Amino acid sequence: MLRLLVLVLLLSNGLFFVWSQGLLQAYGWAPAPQTEPQRLHQQVRPETLRLLSAEDLRRQEAQAAAPPPRPPECLQAGLFNEAQATLLRTALATFPVDSWTMESGLESARWIVYMGRYVDAEAMNKKRGELRSLNIRFEPLVNPALEPGLSLGSYPTEAAARDALAQLANRGVRTARVLQERAEARGQWLKFPQADEPLKQRLGDIKTALVGRPLRTCR
Repeated sequence: MLRLLVLVLLLSNGLFFVWSQGLLQAYGWAPAPQTEPQRLHQQVRPETLRLLSAEDLRRQEAQAAAPPPRPPECLQAGLFNEAQATLLRTALATFPVDSWTMESGLESARWIVYMGRYVDAEAMNKKRGELRSLNIRFEPLVNPALEPGLSLGSYPTEAAARDALAQLANRGVRTARVLQERAEARGQWLKFPQADEPLKQRLGDIKTALVGRPLRTCR
């Protein structure tokens, strides 16, 4: 009985060895394949894979964490007379030709309710405090010849400015008056239709040619 058991075990081990080696595959007896060579044919451009060093990984993480660049915006300055526009064109000679334009424009007259001129900055700051206590808004002046002073509002006509002055008088304003801050003018607008960050970094090169006119978001 013991010999028979040993013989059965030997035959079983032999059959398992033959089966595990795939020698009975032709008869439909074989273990499931443990490799998947077909996946090698499904790879997409495996030659582009590369191992990253710790420094490469830190650099990519820093780039991912950086805020996205701001989109380009339209900037303009003006108006410039013909002589000023000629100087601007010369200063812009090194800029890409499609990055800027000069366009004819009209700047309408501007009337303001004005307070000033004050003897010094201290007197003007004192007046600002009084206006805040009355909850009255004021804004910077466009015409530097009226500094130091305050504008309590700007209007397209003298009549509109006088109406505003009457309303302010009812609120306690006593020393304001109506002035024409800017006369109607024709000239050239400088525009940068798509000012991105690299272009903005170069705008300091034309600061002198802008003759004090700031670049603002296009209207």
